[in-house]
Amino acid sequence: QQLTKVLAELEGVSQGKLSPEEKTDLKLNVVGKLPDVLLDNTDRNRTSPFAFTGNKFEFRAVGSSANCAVSMTTLNTIVAKQLKDFKNEVDALIEKKDLKKDEAIFNVLREYIKQTKTILFEGDGYSEAWEKEAKKRGLSNHKTTPQALKAKVSKKAIALFGEMGVMNHVEVESRYEIELEEYVKKIQIEGRVLGDIARNHVVPTAIRYQNVLIENVKGLKEIFGKDFEKIAKEQISLIKEISEHIEGINSKVEKMTEERKKANALTSTEKMADAYCDKVKPYFEEIRYHADKLELLVDDELWTLTKYRELLFTK
Repeated sequence: QQLTKVLAELEGVSQGKLSPEEKTDLKLNVVGKLPDVLLDNTDRNRTSPFAFTGNKFEFRAVGSSANCAVSMTTLNTIVAKQLKDFKNEVDALIEKKDLKKDEAIFNVLREYIKQTKTILFEGDGYSEAWEKEAKKRGLSNHKTTPQALKAKVSKKAIALFGEMGVMNHVEVESRYEIELEEYVKKIQIEGRVLGDIARNHVVPTAIRYQNVLIENVKGLKEIFGKDFEKIAKEQISLIKEISEHIEGINSKVEKMTEERKKANALTSTEKMADAYCDKVKPYFEEIRYHADKLELLVDDELWTLTKYRELLFTK
């Protein structure tokens, strides 16, 4: 909120020359000074991936295998480009409009603030309301890695890196290709591991427990005869439910494997990444759904993998 207040002050600057009162209100002295921003005096916005925390911006929730260097390179390039444009615009106002340096600076800042108001947001970045509001404001919302990576090779991005002498188009595109390959390999490995765990651990364990239930039902039938169906109702229901989830896992793993083969046959890395994202990865959640259900149904003594509650509380 403090940053918003500062920006609101700057946005209210009069066009052209500033009055003495405005200079005082903006705490502008001979050398030019922006309003003070206190050190970290606000509650940090924990829903923002790049939060303003008092007197600085910081990355939040960076993955353990992630590196901020790529993002910092991009941000520093953007800042350098903007400072260059800012200097040119200020100089132009001083020369053409006969404004003093401080007046020119605040006139340019005022226009920048007006142009960038769509990206200012202090609410819950996780909320559905913000997603709708962002769309209304015309902001991009890339929900998958392949979509997000495409922004790196946009004409605007390539022109930016080229103009600032950071990377030429070949260097930008090669990095894009490498990141796509890395994404494909990670999803490919995850898919193979998921299929292996599901078929070689989850399904056999479920079948083992199912056989125990079947033997139990057979025993009840021998003892109670015609009345066994009523007595063994719960066991029979469990047997059917386990069968449904086993079938669900096997069918989804087979479909996922087929989609993976189709993706591997593609020659374009970009198309391969899209295929893994849109065709292969969606099966992860579907397979997991059936595995999670079996985890709740199968006898704890038979389950070979660590359960969620054990990860959280006992292991």
